[in-house]
Parts: sequence; structure tokens; C-alpha cells
Amino acid sequence: MNNRKESTWTSPFTDMDIYLFKEGNHFRLYEKLGAHICNGGVRFAIWAPNAKSVSVIGEFNNWDKKAHPLSPRQDETGIWEGFIEGIDSGTLYKYHIVSNYNNYEVDKGDPYAFYWERPPKTASIVWDLNYEWKDEKWMKERAKRNSFKSPMSIYEVHLGSWRRFPEEGNRFLTYRELASFLPNYAKEMGFTHVEFLPVMEHPFYGSWGYQTLGYFAPTARYGSPQDFMYLIDVLHQNEIGVILDWVPSHFPNDGHGLVFFDGTHLYEHADPRKGFHPDWKSCIFNYGRNEVRNFLISSALFWLDKYHVDGLRVDAVASLLYLDYSRKDGEWIPNEYGGRENLEAIHFLKRFNEEVYKNYPDVQTIAEESTAWPQATRPTHLGGLGFGMKWNMGWMHDTLEYFSKDPIFRKYHHNQLTFSIWYAFFENFVLPLSHDEVVHGKGSLIAKMPGDDWQKFANLRALLGYQWLHPGKKLLFMGGELGQWREWNHESSIDWHLLEYPNHEGVRHFVRDLNHLLSSEPALYERDFENTGFEWVDFSDWESSVISFLRKSEDQTVLVVCNFTPIPRYNYRIGVPSGGFWKEILNSDAKEYGGSGHGNFGGLEATPVPIHGRFHSLVMTLPPLSVTVFKKA
Repeated sequence: MNNRKESTWTSPFTDMDIYLFKEGNHFRLYEKLGAHICNGGVRFAIWAPNAKSVSVIGEFNNWDKKAHPLSPRQDETGIWEGFIEGIDSGTLYKYHIVSNYNNYEVDKGDPYAFYWERPPKTASIVWDLNYEWKDEKWMKERAKRNSFKSPMSIYEVHLGSWRRFPEEGNRFLTYRELASFLPNYAKEMGFTHVEFLPVMEHPFYGSWGYQTLGYFAPTARYGSPQDFMYLIDVLHQNEIGVILDWVPSHFPNDGHGLVFFDGTHLYEHADPRKGFHPDWKSCIFNYGRNEVRNFLISSALFWLDKYHVDGLRVDAVASLLYLDYSRKDGEWIPNEYGGRENLEAIHFLKRFNEEVYKNYPDVQTIAEESTAWPQATRPTHLGGLGFGMKWNMGWMHDTLEYFSKDPIFRKYHHNQLTFSIWYAFFENFVLPLSHDEVVHGKGSLIAKMPGDDWQKFANLRALLGYQWLHPGKKLLFMGGELGQWREWNHESSIDWHLLEYPNHEGVRHFVRDLNHLLSSEPALYERDFENTGFEWVDFSDWESSVISFLRKSEDQTVLVVCNFTPIPRYNYRIGVPSGGFWKEILNSDAKEYGGSGHGNFGGLEATPVPIHGRFHSLVMTLPPLSVTVFKKA
């Protein structure tokens, strides 16, 4: 029985919609395609240009593939649409597609679905996204909070393993339960933002969300779309910004998803040299297809439109930029000029950034880009990719390699500390100590540190202090602030019980104080992306593994001194810009952090003894494995 009521609905597509769709410039497609409640029923629309027939199946029609066929539009768009009366929010559905090629038949979830069944179930769910937001204050102030000249300290979180209930079978928290804990914790710790590993619906939990299929739906593992909105809302009410990982680089080949959607390679390249990712065994989007760019950029704007998200961190950008990424000779196809650059993907990334910033100039896009691609964070009209910021993977690799070495050998690798400043201002960098560094046998942050237990904790505090005081915005993956010994495991909570031990609580206390120092001292954030905000005092004392530098704002200067050996250094002279009393405002070796208590009794008076090209200097004690910070009183 066909229950369609042609008289009770009209197609949502205008002539302008069709024009923009065909030319690849329709970036609110989620308003047109997918399932939308209206007029006592639901209208459906799906792009399947190579289908012979498309029908909507679900519990409401006993999954009968003949009960509710859709009609193809007569405008060469390949869109099928129709209306089903009497169904509403919560209805399970899929599309039954018969292809023009070999009569291939398949049941597909809706690429534009707002909600999916909880995996391993695979049906889409009709859903209304109405929600009454209460974050007006945050949204009005967001431009300042996300500004380059504001402090940014990002707490990276995997929602399924941040905290669990062991007494309830180790189950993870729901979005609303997370809203009762995470915002208060992030605020108390002084983080300005949280960044969620991908929450978009994904079939395999063990992919951490990076094998995304539901590009318009938060995963049902933790609750409904409104539950996720509530979590973001509460974070905003606690003055915490929200950044989402977004994965336009590839998608999994699960049969109910995008792959071979209408019996053809619709979303992915047909040639595996461009369409198959050898590392992740997944499909690569065809960025040269207008409708695919429509789909992806619509997804990006959707999270900003409907979920009040404050930023998108774009995963695996390098894999988009290079045709030979992770491929051997003969396994990739050069571009039209014979080069390795993926021109279609580059165009897509530029357009993505242009559209995001045109619509939301108060958010940030952040590239996870692991090469030296030039001008990733420069405007597209100047030849850049248009991102707001970029992860500094070079700083991360060099710094972790340096800190993993026994301090006796560090003097031979001093350039790994100093080299990052040579390029620190070429891009707008985020300094990441992310989830990628504490999985797959790499060991936790503290497990990478050399020495006995005391030295490991001191090294970890020194590492974190160096990260927070170096130019650039900051990112730390959950568990790093606890000094967690284990690698991260997505099947269990981070080790909160470690806070019963003073050394672990000391690390957490130190990270909290770093965040509060960062937010209170403009010299540590206002010029993160400007070379006028940094000045070396001395980078040449490689023999002692000591570096010293100034962080500067318009009217403030902070002195940072780092000693990366376990030897306390007494009567160590450091040049300063002016005389007067220099207050010691942070010392990673303080006893409340688990340190030995070496220090400078709250501060030092500068004397008119020249050194390091300056007319005044401080004679100080450098605690072992430490960072110390001074500010002119």
C-alpha cells in the first residue's frame, strides 16, 4: 500500500537549490536532503543518481521495499524524494536502492540522518533537532574567547573513556552524565576549551570515532542529539569552548554506509589508487565531485549551525594534500601537472575554510597537518589553505624525543629544544600532546620519561611547563594531567584513583596552576603567533641543558628559565631587561607539586651586572628538572 499524500507536501527544492547543488555550492544540504518532519508526516530526499528505484523501508511498513517508493526529480540532479504520512520522530528507516548497474540491490542508512540506532544496529532515525539553548552569554563573547590574542588551553577528551562506572559493569557515561562532571572539572582545572575525539556516528567503537559514517549525527552510544546539545550547552555556561574532531579524509566501507552507495562509486573514487586508503583500509572521498563537496561542507556547517560548536579540528589533513600519501611508487596517480599534490582536495579545504569563516568568523578551524605544507594557516586570498590554526607536529616529535633521553645525553640534543622557535611564527600553532602519543605501544607521557620515579614526575612537570610557556596554544589529552602510567585504553576510564597519591595529585595541581597562570598573564598568550611576543635570553648553554627566554605582551614581560638536568644549579646568572624585584610566580619543583622545594624564596632583586646582552641580571637557583617563571613586580 502506498501511503504517500502528494497533496499534503511540496518539494523543498527551489530553482536556486538545484542550481547551487549542481555547481557544488550548496552548503546547507542537510535542510533539504534526508528525513524532515512536516505536515503530519515525513518528507524524504536522497541523492542516488545511478539508481533504478529507491524506496523507504522501516518498521512502519514492515521493511517492505515496495510500500513507499520515492520519485526521481526530473532535473538531472539524481535526487529522489517523497512524503510518507503518519510517521514521526523516532521512526526507524533505511533506503532500499536498486541500481541501474547489474540490478544491484542494497539497504542504506541515510547519509544526512540526524540520528542513528546505537551500533551495532544500523538504521537511521527520523528526528527533530529542536532544543532551547541557554548559552547566550557564551555565544555573545565567543569571538573574544576564540581569538588568537586570548588564552587557549585545550583538554582533549574521548567521551567513552574519560570516566566510567566500574560498579555498573564499566559502562561509560551518557552525554547528560558527562554534563554533570566534565564542565566542572574542566573549569576547576582552568582549561579554556575541550576537544572531543569524533562524536559523529561510527560503526566501530575501537576507531575512536575516526571511522565516521554519520556526518550529521552524534553517536547514539551516549544518548540523543538533544543530550549532546545539553552537554555543549552546560560547557558553554561554564565558559568552556567546544572543539569537535571532524574527519573529511576518509570513511569506512561498512555496507550500510556511503560506500558503493547506488551501485556505483558515488562518494569515493572508483580507482583504488585514489579511492582506497592503505593505512586505514577505508574509502577516500572524491573531492572533485560537486555533490561530495556539498555533503562535506554541509556537515561542517551543520555542527556550527545546530550544535553551537566553537571549532573544528580537521583530521589527517596531510592525507588529503598528497596523492602519494602512504603510497609507494606506482600506487598513486599524479595530478594533471604531474605532481603529487591533490588539487581537488586542496580546493575543497580552501572552500571549507572560506565557508566556515564567512558564516562563523568567531570560531576556529584547526588542521592536523604533519608536513611542512606552506601557509596552512594563512588566508586563501594570499595563497594559504585558510585554517585558523595548525597542530605543531614538529614541536611535538622533537620535544618528546628530547625528554625521553637520559638527561646526561640531552646536551647533545639541545637543538631539539631550540629549533622550534625558528619556525614558531610561520603558522598559527597549537602545541599538541594528544591521544596519538599515548597509544599503540608508545607509552604514557610519564612512562616516556627517564630516571627513577621522582625524576619521571619532575621530567613530566618540566615537559608540561615547557609546553605551556612556549609560544602557541596548548592541547593535552586526558590522563596526562594525572601522570597516568598506563597507555590510554578506550575500553576503560582514565586512572582517577591515582590522585590518592601525592605525586599524581601534584601533577594535576601543577597543570591547574599552569592554566590559571596562562589565563592571568597576557604575556603568555597575547602574542602567541607573533615573533614580537618571544625573545631568547640564552639558548646556547647546551652544556648545562638550560634555556631561558622572555614572553612579552604590549606592557608586560615574563622570564622563563628551564633546567632539564637533575642537577640543581646555584648562583646561576640570567640577564633581564630591567632592574628591580622579579617575583617567582611559578616553580615546577615546588613541594606542593611533588618537587624537592628548591627555589628563590619568592623572587630576586636584579643587580646592574650585564650578561646576555642586558644591563641587569638575576643570580638564581635553578631547581632540578624544572621550569621557573619570574615577573617584574
